[in-house]
Amino acid sequence: MNKIRKGDQVVVLTGRDKGKRGTVTRRVDDEHIVVEGVNVVKKHVKPNPLKGTTGGVVDKTMPIHQSNVAIWNPQAAKADRVGIKLLADGKKVRVYKSSGEEIKA
Repeated sequence: MNKIRKGDQVVVLTGRDKGKRGTVTRRVDDEHIVVEGVNVVKKHVKPNPLKGTTGGVVDKTMPIHQSNVAIWNPQAAKADRVGIKLLADGKKVRVYKSSGEEIKA
């Protein structure tokens, strides 16, 4: 079970974007995620008249390792760790480690 999923609000813990908050837009693989507005790089693009694209410098959001982010806890207004709790009916749910509240997905 992934502790960080698409649509979660996260905070960057390390790197040049430390302290930035954003939404997870997609998971690249088991360990890397793409966060909106974080790890943005400049990419030089050649023009392609067959596809109708113009050349120039574009901003591209690159993946970041999931260990460098923490989920945002809106009740505590700070970053928090994620735990897995087993319910009585056998379902697994994600909970905040600090308060034990279930994470609404």
